Parts: sequence; C-alpha cells; structure tokens
Amino acid sequence: MSTCTTVARDLDEPFSGTAATATTWLLLEQPGPWGAKALTESHLDRHLGRALERAAKGTGVRVALIRRPGRHADVGAPPPRQVFAAHTVPGGVWLRAATIQDPRQLLDLDLGALGRGDHRTFDTVLGGRPHTGDPLALVCTNGKRDRCCALLGRPLAAELTASDVPGVWEVTHLGGHRFSPTVLVLPYGYAYGRAEAHTVKDVLHAAREGRVVVDGCRGCSAWERPGQAAELAVRTAVHEYTAEALGVVRTTGDAPRWEVTVAHTDGRRWRVVVAQSNPLPARPESCGASVLGTPARMDVVEVRELTAARAALAS
Repeated sequence: MSTCTTVARDLDEPFSGTAATATTWLLLEQPGPWGAKALTESHLDRHLGRALERAAKGTGVRVALIRRPGRHADVGAPPPRQVFAAHTVPGGVWLRAATIQDPRQLLDLDLGALGRGDHRTFDTVLGGRPHTGDPLALVCTNGKRDRCCALLGRPLAAELTASDVPGVWEVTHLGGHRFSPTVLVLPYGYAYGRAEAHTVKDVLHAAREGRVVVDGCRGCSAWERPGQAAELAVRTAVHEYTAEALGVVRTTGDAPRWEVTVAHTDGRRWRVVVAQSNPLPARPESCGASVLGTPARMDVVEVRELTAARAALAS
C-alpha cells in the first residue's frame, strides 16, 4: 500500500528546509485520543483550544499537545499535567517545565513575550522552572492527521521508551508527514525525518553535549525555511556542530530565490543563496489528501564566506 512517506522516499525528497517554524514551543500534556486538529479535537476543552490558537497567532509560539507513549484509552479526569516551553533561537535557548492542575492557566501566559524569548509569565503563572532533565524527543504520532504518523511514529516512540530513552513524548503535529517518523528535539529545536531509534539516540546524545547532528536533519524551527537550509549548509561546509554557534541574521529576496546571511559566534559570516524549486511530480503531500501538490524544496546553490568588510555590510 502506497503512502505519502513511501512516495517521498522513492523520490528521494530532501529533508533540508522542511521543519515547522516556531521561535518557541508550548507543549501541554493531554492524555487520551487526538483528532486531526488536536487542540480542538481531543479531551482538552475545545473552547480552550480555540483560545490558545487565537492567542498564539503571530507570536512565533507553536502550541502542541503531548502525551506519554503507550495506549491512550479514556481514563477520565487527567492527572496533573506537564507543561514545557522551549525557546529555540540560538543565543537565547531555554527549556522550562511546569506542572499544572488546570490547563486554563495557559490563557494567562503572555505568548508574545514567550515568542520573543521572555519566560517570566511562564514562571510566575505556572510556577515554571528550568528543565534539568534530558533533552526532549517529540515523536509525531497523530494518525488522525496522517496515517504515516501512526504507522511509523508510534512504533518508534514505543521502541525508544522500551529502551529506557528518557525524554520521549508523543506530539500532535510537526508537519512533513511524508518524512515520518518525524522527531523534534528540544531545547535546540532541530527536527529530523525518517528517524530510527538508533539515530534518535545519537541525536539526543549530541543534544546533551550541546551539539547538532546534521544527518537526517530538516532544520531548526527558529528560522524560516530558506534560513533552515542555509544554516544546515554552512554547518556541513565548515563542520560546525555546536548547537548555538550559528544564527541566521538576515534574509533578503523572495521566492523563488533568497540570500541568507549566516553568522558564527566567532565573527565569521557566510552569504548563502537558496533557491526554491518544485521539480518532483505532483502527488498527495499527505495521506488522504484529495488535492495533488508539488512540495517546494529549498536548494542551496552557493555558500560563500564573507570578508570582514562584506560581513559588516551584511549586518
């Protein structure tokens, strides 16, 4: 049986520049089943879900539901819930955690401030604190959104849990179903496609040491898609794997061509030319889609280190 994942794999569709974009992730534990639009189609109060969607719009915050791997039968009233917030912009990365009784408390958060990297309302409203445990591995398993996430994501989450890998959660939606199993690793916000248990373990080991694995990486959620592709290209070109060493400081142009300036904390800068193309045949971008599409891909056509004078102009 053909799936969107099968087609993308057969076409060797590249990962780079396909990660969901969010400067900050806000994750709420919600046991039980999830619908395709989980914030309003789960055991979370749908009015609360709609209010969170409205509050997050335009803030850079992406709200998602998480749950522990395993069976998801209706067990009645949920226990105290875990909440995480993670800011993924290099130079200001943080991961906060809280335990709450009433998810309506999230409506008192300043999501605009969270999106900018200010976690003070998370701390004061929810009793938030720094997350001191292992990095988080969020595995997309929402089969109601796309069957590939259930067919491939749930077994991955189960295998990681059975191997006693800490920090594993199921998550409602990471985008890019055709790259299932998809995984987001926090706090640094790098997403991975076609993940396998051993690769996730390698990625988590690197994250614990403040490093990034580029193999299978879709990009960092802090950047828009051209920036994701540009940053990964520079990492690969100069063999720089320290998580917060690089940042996207400028993007000019518009589809289908951008010039992206990537900066290193040591002062070096690169000009990266990224071109958008749609070379692959039209096909459903997700399982069950009735409309054919041709997903845009981000192709890096040039990586050039800038001289000091040019770097100053690119600031």
